[in-house]
Amino acid sequence: MKTFSAKPADIEKKWVVIDATDLVVGRLATIIATRLKGKHKAIYTPHVDCGDNVVVINAEKVALTGNKRNDKVYYHHTGFPGGIKERTAKFLLDGRFPERVVEKAVERMLARGPLGRKLMGNLRVYKGPAHPHEAQQPVALDVASLNRKNVRN
Repeated sequence: MKTFSAKPADIEKKWVVIDATDLVVGRLATIIATRLKGKHKAIYTPHVDCGDNVVVINAEKVALTGNKRNDKVYYHHTGFPGGIKERTAKFLLDGRFPERVVEKAVERMLARGPLGRKLMGNLRVYKGPAHPHEAQQPVALDVASLNRKNVRN
């Protein structure tokens, strides 16, 4: 018996929409990363993009456990000497692009490399309840009902 290895032509990609209202960021990110990578499918192949396309709405309403909203710090470097910059999660969530909190959480759970960058292209995060992907007929995934710890009130 030979080991099955999925080819890109064998892959059937679906569209999934997730409402992130009151969902814990880390738990949401693990579910999204699993869906993007395709590990929920029987034909999962590690070196092939066999995951689904994921649309996340209401990203500004995600929950952070504990005191992470004030204490969690996101760093980036400008490229110049002494150019390290930092932003708190509160600053990002209250700012202009609150969807970056979810994007960074998922990005850091995927492999760094060409496949990881391709998988991140299958993720769309929006801060409001509207998204422009209705034509793809995305199926709603209720993350809150998967585990009681996924939701914060």
